[in-house]
Amino acid sequence: MLIHAKRIIRSGWHSFIRSGFTSIASILIMTITLFVITSLIFVQASLNASLSDIKEKVDVTIYFVPGADEPSIKKVEESLVKLPEIKSITYTSALEALSNFKDKHSNDYLTLQALDELSENPLGASLNIKANDPSQYESIAKYFENDNALSKGALTIIDKIDYHQNKMVIDRLTSIINGAKSLGFAVSLVLIIISIIITFNTIRLIIYMSKDEISVMKLVGAGHKYVQGPFIVSGMLVGICASLLTILLFIPISIWLGNHMTDFIGINLYQYYKSNFLQLFVIMLGSGVLLGSISSFFAISRYLRK
Repeated sequence: MLIHAKRIIRSGWHSFIRSGFTSIASILIMTITLFVITSLIFVQASLNASLSDIKEKVDVTIYFVPGADEPSIKKVEESLVKLPEIKSITYTSALEALSNFKDKHSNDYLTLQALDELSENPLGASLNIKANDPSQYESIAKYFENDNALSKGALTIIDKIDYHQNKMVIDRLTSIINGAKSLGFAVSLVLIIISIIITFNTIRLIIYMSKDEISVMKLVGAGHKYVQGPFIVSGMLVGICASLLTILLFIPISIWLGNHMTDFIGINLYQYYKSNFLQLFVIMLGSGVLLGSISSFFAISRYLRK
C-alpha cells in the first residue's frame, strides 16, 4: 500500500507539473474563489464588530418615581439579577441622575435656574439593563407583567420602562444579525458550488490531455482507484498552491485595510488577520484541498464511466 501511495503521489506530481499552463489556470481560478471566501470572512468580521458596537449601545432602562426609597429599588435589582437573560445592571441614584442632567445641560441657563428654584429633586433613580442578546429584551420587559415577578408594591415605584421606545431599534438589530448570518452562509455555499464546477471543468482539460496515459493504464489492468489517484493528487496540489497564494495576497491587503479603513469599518483587519492567521490558514488550506480533490474525483469518475 505504501508503494502504491508513493507511486500515485509521484504520478500526481508529474501530472501537475506536466500540465503547465492548465495547472496555473486551475490555481488562478481557485485562488479567485478562495480570495472571495476570505474576503467574505473579513466582511463578516467587520460586520460582527459593528454589530457588537451597536449591541453595546442598546439597552433598557427602568425609571423609578421621584422619592422612591432605595431599599425597594434594591429589591427590584436583586430580583432582576436572577434572570439568566441579563448581562449587567447599572444603578443610578436620583442625585446622580440630577448631577448628570445638570452636566448635560450645563449651557442651558434657564433650565438650570428652574431646577434651582425647585424645593426637591424632580428626577428619580433608574436601573440600566443590558441583556446577553438583543432578542432577550422583550422577555425582560414582559417579566414586569407577571404578578409574581416582583415583591408586592414594587411595581408602584416604577415610573416607566423605555423598552417600547427602543423596540424598533432592538428588532431591527436582531433582524440584521440573523440576516447577516444567513447571507454569509448562502454566499459561501454558492461560491463553493461555483468553484467545484469551474475546477471540475478545468480538471477535465488535464484529464483530456492525459487520455493516452489513462488508456495505457487501463490496458495494463490498473483499477479505477489507481487511475483516479494521480488526478486527485493533482487537484489537491492545485488547492494547496491556491490557498498559499491567497494567504500571501491578503498580507499586503490586510495591512492597507488596517492602516486606512479601521475607523470606517470599526476593526483593524490587519490585527484581526495576524491574531487569526492560523485559523484562516487552516480554513483556506482545507477549503483548497477539499475543493480540488472533490472536483478531480468527480471529473475522473465521469471520464472513467464513459
